[in-house]
Amino acid sequence: MALDALFKGRFCCFPKDPLDDVEVWSESVDKVLGCKAGQIAFREFLKSEYSEENILFWLACEDYKKIKTVPEMISSANRIYSEFVHPEAPRQVTTQKHVGLSRFHSEPRRSKDTLGCIVRFQINIDCTTRENITKNISQPTLTSFDTAQKLVYSLMARDCYPRFLKSDIYQGLLRKANSR
Repeated sequence: MALDALFKGRFCCFPKDPLDDVEVWSESVDKVLGCKAGQIAFREFLKSEYSEENILFWLACEDYKKIKTVPEMISSANRIYSEFVHPEAPRQVTTQKHVGLSRFHSEPRRSKDTLGCIVRFQINIDCTTRENITKNISQPTLTSFDTAQKLVYSLMARDCYPRFLKSDIYQGLLRKANSR
């Protein structure tokens, strides 16, 4: 993806130039995730690795925790569950608790074919976490997805984020920011 296209048409959404914070992103994954421009760049990177569902799930959980009404919480919990957690979810988030793995093993991933068919990506979430969410989804709380979100965050911080910093996407943005 061309660097100019990464933020094309998105500058209006930022109170300041999105490239102002690029250098700070190297400090931690929290700096990337805490910045709208960082989220966009990180999402593009994850898309290139066929693991965009990680940040989509994490962001959905962040929005979920801000919900103020019970009906909205129930609706949003069911949407997150059906989109990411349910065994037939189109973006099933699955994590395995194996100490020492540098990458979580995943089921075969399929990318979008040239005909535009539906894509199914799956990353790993352990059975216990999935079962707990499934068991409690009928009476969700604001913490319903916390364990799964922490696992996905850990995966992104430990595995994806270091590769992001070395990626053409981040390095290109860094060069562009430094050349201004």
